[in-house]
Amino acid sequence: MESKLLQKLVDKTMTKERLFDQLKQNHTLLPEIIDGVSSTKPAIRYGCAKVLMEYSEEKPEKLYKNMDFFVNLLESKYRILRWIATTIIANLTKVDRENKFDSIFDKYYSYIDDEYMVTVANVVRNSGKIALAKPYPTQKITDKLLEIEDISLTSHLTEECKRVITQHAIKTFDMFFSQMQQKDLVVLFVKKHCNSSRESLRKEAEKFLERWD
Repeated sequence: MESKLLQKLVDKTMTKERLFDQLKQNHTLLPEIIDGVSSTKPAIRYGCAKVLMEYSEEKPEKLYKNMDFFVNLLESKYRILRWIATTIIANLTKVDRENKFDSIFDKYYSYIDDEYMVTVANVVRNSGKIALAKPYPTQKITDKLLEIEDISLTSHLTEECKRVITQHAIKTFDMFFSQMQQKDLVVLFVKKHCNSSRESLRKEAEKFLERWD
């Protein structure tokens, strides 16, 4: 049975933006909102998840003790929750004093092989945050992102989707390129897309090379 507060997300007397503001003012609401992610009601489930995603950006230290919950969310039957979980986990690496991410590194990056473009793109986009928060696995992260060249096409991940993911990868590489050891591999990867049929990808590649090559 959901609380009266969360029920307001269903009848739309409460927006997720307002709920986020209330959480910032009253951190004791956190367990209630975390529980809301398991609700059978979509308005509550996704409303609470999106609030927690924003909260993890601003107050990762408040959510860190719940990191295991978000790791388990990577296996949710709801794709949106899996997508949100990839972002929250990345945000929590900023305060990962116990190096919990190290033990789930392979699990997290297994989603590079997911059949849905958004899943792959979320992992790629969030990898810059992870590399900046945790410089020591920079090469492992770089290697994983370079693997997108070999991801399989599906009905939910077309050639054009792959170009979108590649564009995200180049933006991400730009975030932590200065701390890489094997820079040549990344430069070579980027150069392959200077003549892409996708204009925004082509421009992203050109901008990267102007800065780093």
